[in-house]
Amino acid sequence: MFTMFTQQSTHNCETQQKTQQKTVQNSAGGQSFAITDRTRLMRFLILGCEGGTYYASQKKLGVENAQAIVRMLKDGQGATVVSDAVAVSMGGRAAKQTPTLFVLAITARLGDDKTRSLAHKALSKCLRTPTMLFEFISLMQAMTSTGNGWGRGMRKAVAEIYNSRDATSLAFWITKYRQREGWCHRDVLRLAHVKPASEAHQLVLSYAAKDEIPQRKKTSDTETDTPPSESVTKVLEFLQGVEQARTLGIEEGTEATLLQLIGQHRLAREHLPSQHLNSVAIWQKLLTDMPMTAMMRNLAKMTTIGLLKPLSDATDIVCQRLRSSSLLHKARVHPFSVLLALKTYESGHGQKGSLKWSPVPEIVAALDDAFNLSFDGVEPTGKRFLLGMDVSGSMTCGSVNGSPQINPRVAAAAMAMVTMRTEKRVVPMAFTTELVPLKINSKMSLKQVVDACDRLPFGGTDCAQPMLHALKHKLEVDVFVVYTDCETWAGSITAVQALQQYRKEMGIPARLAVVAMTSNGFSLADPSDSGMLDMVGFDSSAPQILREFTLGNL
Repeated sequence: MFTMFTQQSTHNCETQQKTQQKTVQNSAGGQSFAITDRTRLMRFLILGCEGGTYYASQKKLGVENAQAIVRMLKDGQGATVVSDAVAVSMGGRAAKQTPTLFVLAITARLGDDKTRSLAHKALSKCLRTPTMLFEFISLMQAMTSTGNGWGRGMRKAVAEIYNSRDATSLAFWITKYRQREGWCHRDVLRLAHVKPASEAHQLVLSYAAKDEIPQRKKTSDTETDTPPSESVTKVLEFLQGVEQARTLGIEEGTEATLLQLIGQHRLAREHLPSQHLNSVAIWQKLLTDMPMTAMMRNLAKMTTIGLLKPLSDATDIVCQRLRSSSLLHKARVHPFSVLLALKTYESGHGQKGSLKWSPVPEIVAALDDAFNLSFDGVEPTGKRFLLGMDVSGSMTCGSVNGSPQINPRVAAAAMAMVTMRTEKRVVPMAFTTELVPLKINSKMSLKQVVDACDRLPFGGTDCAQPMLHALKHKLEVDVFVVYTDCETWAGSITAVQALQQYRKEMGIPARLAVVAMTSNGFSLADPSDSGMLDMVGFDSSAPQILREFTLGNL
């Protein structure tokens, strides 16, 4: 099953009545359709608004998205706002959780009683790491409202976050992520008044509050202590192992001890002293049980110290994991995270700091394969596609999900390649002022595709050109897909009018999908036409949604 969101699905009555929608002027001065607040909410949840666009600043987009959410709350749609946030977060549809946390913070502070209750219940589902918990609290505290937000409902929700985990995983949780966003567990526990669910939980929370190994409380001064439960024993052994690892210096023999502790307690990089993080042996041991997302984040480090190099066993292990669709899906790795890892790794340097490395070609190739595997398996439709790639100058400005390495052009190229590698009959075109062939194929790497787009001349964007080109050359097209930032100038006719003209003259019920790469308030698709679809780029379910739309199932 997949989750979808379109303007049509939200307002079926509008679709059935074929209400005539009026266009509005977009940020570029062209004409587009204004999207609904719920569509804007979904774009924001999936894409965020960091980086802005060529025509609209990050601050402007942030304010506009927040205003859309507040309007929905005032309109009695608080339950919808919360459910959409939970669906995107739990479905792995967004690469970054900050927009979801922002939406939950707004609903928890500014919603009515029912909305706040729903937001509180959603926290244990969505705040899956302490980093997310701390960020949510920071956002909530920053909201302008009366009180500090720590009412009974909030305290109960935060207590559930801690107590819903078994004690051993909770111990790993709080020792790996000790503090973020200016918050630590001691602060949260003090405000939430968390009552431990068991003795083992009590020991973990005591450690979090005091930052020292806790002692079991005696049942009484006269009675003999009861033997510790298995969970209590495991928790104490783990915490002792963590403390021992934290205090190890670089004296002779300490590395062997640390290797033993990593293997015994399955410690993560965050548990280890920084002075040991340039050791090949340590990283080799960490790689044994390293989660997929952590492995991708640390590819540069492991390459820098020499663990990952051409033809090495470690490189072979990494490549095998990256090419495992089952491991990628089990770890809920979002396609955008893979793309970000690919772009960062192949660049040979980080965005911050002085770390540099020589990319290993095998790993670059494996990351490129992992990007396509990170989407759920999509079967080809057998339909005829014409892709219209926006390569105008505005596509190189701003960023997607706040990552400087990924601008709308890179994102559009990546999403287009998913279709190119899935479908057999695809014609890729690029439009600026005029439509020109885009010389790419399914065998090319993402870098080659982006380079092909970079070589094309910039100009104003006329998104009607794909349909007009197909009509002029009598091309039989079932689906037009436009990848754009939606900041466009219209030509003599709009994309909607061009599609209607193509349908009439060619006798083909062609469809148009507009894949948006920015979280602004505009769309090229007519909400009243069921043969047009407004999609969010870098929604992990986007290829499957496009397939169902192509087959007429939406």
